[in-house]
Amino acid sequence: MIKSAKKLFVSGVITFSLIITGCSSNSAGGSGEKENTEAFNPDNANGQTYDEVRANLGEVPKITAEIKLGAVAKAFENEYWRTLKEGMEKGAQNFNDKGINLTVDVKSPQGEADEEGQLSIVKDMINKKYTAMLLSPISDSNLVPGVESALDAKIPVINVNDGIIKEAPNFVGPKADQNGATAAEWISDKVGGKGKVAIIVGMPKAFAARQRTIGFENWIKDNSPDIEITEKQNADWDRSKAKDIAATWIKKHDDLNAIFANNDTMALGAQEAVNESGKDILVVGVDGIGEAYESIRKGEMDATIDSFPLYKGQIAVEMILRQLGGQELPRVIWTPQAIIDSTNVDTPAEEIINWSEPTVGK
Repeated sequence: MIKSAKKLFVSGVITFSLIITGCSSNSAGGSGEKENTEAFNPDNANGQTYDEVRANLGEVPKITAEIKLGAVAKAFENEYWRTLKEGMEKGAQNFNDKGINLTVDVKSPQGEADEEGQLSIVKDMINKKYTAMLLSPISDSNLVPGVESALDAKIPVINVNDGIIKEAPNFVGPKADQNGATAAEWISDKVGGKGKVAIIVGMPKAFAARQRTIGFENWIKDNSPDIEITEKQNADWDRSKAKDIAATWIKKHDDLNAIFANNDTMALGAQEAVNESGKDILVVGVDGIGEAYESIRKGEMDATIDSFPLYKGQIAVEMILRQLGGQELPRVIWTPQAIIDSTNVDTPAEEIINWSEPTVGK
C-alpha cells in the first residue's frame, strides 16, 4: 500500500469517574440492557487535558496511609486492556518509588461480553475494602450496582475509558468521537476527498463504538461530501467476524477505497480479508496495539489511532491519588491520542505525546 506523509494529530482526552459520598443514582440493572449516558457524554463535556490538570493542581499530594487500588478492565484477551493494566501497575510502582505506599490489583472477566462476571469482580473488591477503584465497564450500565455499593461503602471510583457510568461525577479517557474524526480526516486525505468507505462497528452497547462511528460519519459529512459511506456493520470487537464482513464488502464493492474499524482487533481481521483479495484498500483501526504497529511496519494496515493505554493507566492512577489527597478534579480529564502511520510508527510514544512523570509533594 502507498502511504503518504500526514501531519501528526495529537489530542488529549480523559474523563474521570469519581463516586463520592452523597451522590445519588437512578440505575439500570446489571444486565446492561439500558443505556446510561443520557445525562452525560464526556465527548461533549468541558474538560481538561491531564497536563492542564497538572498545571492547575500542582504536585500530587504525598499520602502517608497505605493505599490499595482495585481496577477492573474489560478483558485481557484484548492486548489493549493488558496494556492498560501494565500502565496502572507501572504508575503504582512509580509512586511507590516516590514514597507513596501504593498497590494496584487489576482484574478482568473472562471476555468482553461477560457483564455479570465483571460486576462480580467489583463486588468482591468492595467486600475486601479496597481504598479506591478504577473501572472500565463493558457497557454503560453493567457496573452501576457496583458503583452504588462502592458509594455506600465510601470507596471512591474513577470511570476509566469506556463505557460510561453517568452516576459517577468524573471520567478519564480519550475523546472517543475524535478517534473517529481523526481516522476520517486521514482517510479523506489519502483518497483525495472522493471514494467509498465502510465502517466496522464494535459492540453497539459500547460508548466508544458509538462515538467513534459518530465522529467518523460527522467528519465525512461536514468535510468530505464526495466520500460515500457504503457499508456499516457491527462485529462486536471480534477479529473473525470483522474479516468475514470485510470479505463480503470487498466482493460486493469492487471500488471500495477504505475500511475504518472501531478497534485494531477488527482492523487486523479486515486487513486479512484485504490481503486475501489482493486489492489496495486502506485499513485504519483504533487503539494502537502492538500487532497493529507491526502490521503498519510491514506495509499492511495503514494507520491506527493510538490512545496510549500504557500512559492512560498511569494517568488514571495519578488522578485517583490526587482525589484521595484532597484535590478537586475537573469533571472530564482527557488523555492523549494520535494518528500512527508509516511516517511515525517508530517514533517513541513519549516524544509523540510529550510525556513527563508527575511530581509528588513533600
